[in-house]
Amino acid sequence: MSVRAFGVLLKARQLSRLGSLCRQTNRAAVWTLRAPQFVEQSQSLAVRCFATAAQQPAGGVDKHEFQAETRQLLDIVARSLYSDHEVFVRELISNASDALEKFRYTALSTTNESELAAKDRALEIRITTDKPQMQLIIQDTGIGMTRDELISNLGTIARSGSKQFLEQLKQDQTNAQASSNIIGQFGVGFYSSFIVAQRVEVYTRASDPKAPGLRWSTDGSGSYEIEEVENVEHGTKIVLHLKTECREYADEDRIRAVIKKYSNFVGSPILLNGKQANEIKPLWLMDPQSTTKEQHQDFYRFISNSFDMPRFTLHYNADVPLSIHALLYFPEGKPGLFEMSRDGSTGVALYTRKVLIQSKTENLLPKWLRFVKGVVDSEDIPLNLSRELLQNNSLIRKLSSVISSRVIRFLQERAKKQPEEYEAFYRDYGLFLKEGIVTSTDSAEKEEIAKLLRFESSKSETGRISLEEYAKSVSEEQKDIYYLAAPNRVLAEASPYYENLKKRNELVLFCYEPYDELVLMQLGQFKNKKLVSVEKEMRNQSTDPAALEDFGQDSLLRSELDSLIPWLQDQLKGQVAKVKATTRLDTHPCVITVEEMAAARHFIRTQSHQLPEENRFALLQPELEINPKHPIIKKLNSLRDSEPELALLITKQLFANAMVGAGLAEDPRMLLTNMNALLSKALEKY
Repeated sequence: MSVRAFGVLLKARQLSRLGSLCRQTNRAAVWTLRAPQFVEQSQSLAVRCFATAAQQPAGGVDKHEFQAETRQLLDIVARSLYSDHEVFVRELISNASDALEKFRYTALSTTNESELAAKDRALEIRITTDKPQMQLIIQDTGIGMTRDELISNLGTIARSGSKQFLEQLKQDQTNAQASSNIIGQFGVGFYSSFIVAQRVEVYTRASDPKAPGLRWSTDGSGSYEIEEVENVEHGTKIVLHLKTECREYADEDRIRAVIKKYSNFVGSPILLNGKQANEIKPLWLMDPQSTTKEQHQDFYRFISNSFDMPRFTLHYNADVPLSIHALLYFPEGKPGLFEMSRDGSTGVALYTRKVLIQSKTENLLPKWLRFVKGVVDSEDIPLNLSRELLQNNSLIRKLSSVISSRVIRFLQERAKKQPEEYEAFYRDYGLFLKEGIVTSTDSAEKEEIAKLLRFESSKSETGRISLEEYAKSVSEEQKDIYYLAAPNRVLAEASPYYENLKKRNELVLFCYEPYDELVLMQLGQFKNKKLVSVEKEMRNQSTDPAALEDFGQDSLLRSELDSLIPWLQDQLKGQVAKVKATTRLDTHPCVITVEEMAAARHFIRTQSHQLPEENRFALLQPELEINPKHPIIKKLNSLRDSEPELALLITKQLFANAMVGAGLAEDPRMLLTNMNALLSKALEKY
């Protein structure tokens, strides 16, 4: 299409009603500092293209040398600075967005309207792909550049015109909104073009009515040319002549995918071959009160690439201690296999001024919050030169701490305000909260996460209670929170370790998951109350000398125990560290206790198979506590002399049963061998 034909089409569009509406919208945008919000449908924007043919020279050509060690620097930019080729699209779109923001600010601050040309022009970014010519063209209708600005901004690598503009705004101490919309920082984004282009042409015209059209071109070999050309629109147009191996970037679908990934939320319309490519609004920058449930559902599906709904939505903004705009979602669906694995990446994307920096950002949230989806946008985030990697670890840790604390506080609020919904969430994602307690190194954070835990208890057959509810329901004098690990409630209530606490009517938490007791052991205490397993409580009480003076009626005599205990210890030599009597059992003949039952059970499940049996017992140091009132123990004492072989089989079976009851048996099937021998011996007389 020729420039003249384009002008005729533009004139016709301006006479149409649709064009009038668009022009009014853009005029309003010029005289406000707010970045324009996206329209929902691209059809409301007229299709605007531009000629791909070269403009005609209007004067002589000036040849310049770059002001830096350009060949070397261009090689660094093209080969080393960016980890992914496609980010050059993000960089050029960000530059175009900055040019539009500069024009908006200039239009607002200029008192003499005659100083600006075409002030009512549509403020947008236009991208055209040309497969036959292997060209990608990116144009903006922004501020444009003069000859001097071309030389200073493009002739010197690592000189940022946007950064200079921001410094000027700071000196003027005006318009914070304008500065917040400027993206560029380092002055190298333009040179990312050479990742994919063998030659670059820039057509530009400043906003001064008298400014001429200029063409800047280079092949990156160390020099560039500037010449005046005719029929150049106000703004800047970049023509990339692509390398053969990078011809994919002349494909419309490929560019659309890159725009969606990196630049979907840039504040100005992006037209790709005449159709708007960025239609989704940046909800995280909007007022939380103005967003709808449907908007959140659509946005959640977009950023998470899933088809479920968000269960909870956390939308908040903060200025201190860091500038943060966050929109976080808690999925409704159950966690997938990748989320269950700690090797999976976090689901939160990092943006700076609406431009994607990292889609899955490590260290932005701790690993245990990897199920959270959403966006975090912060102007304070320190980036490296390529705007891809984070630097200044202390700031990143601070940002992570702020967001993590807000997420924990939000879930605590949901637990109080929406208990049924939180209970459903806890069933699906409670494992991640427990992982947070185990992996966190901050004791205060551990306790805050612990407020989110839920357990069944000995006094509530339906529903679960929190640690806070436990602490409030017991007296201040009670310094311990008791918990019992068992596969289910039936086994928990039948546990020999629970007998004495049940008799005392103590409140006990029942932990059904194999890792629950490890979590509570890592937590250590809550609200200044120690978390104590019932096995630990039993072992501690059994060391009290006063408790061993009177075993009650119908029990073995002290003299009989003094004889039985050494005999048992001799029969179980190499398996038990100690045998002793206890008064804390009623219906069970004996139990096994170890110093740290949770750690011992974890060892049996994960590492004991690597050691021979004698080494396992040497590490565990189990103690066998017998009930001197139980009929089996009393009968065993009499069988020692009359039936020594049967007494030995009974002793081994009692020990094996106790090990299974404690969860310390490596393979319960080993019980069968001794059990069959015991049955055979017992039935010999019949």
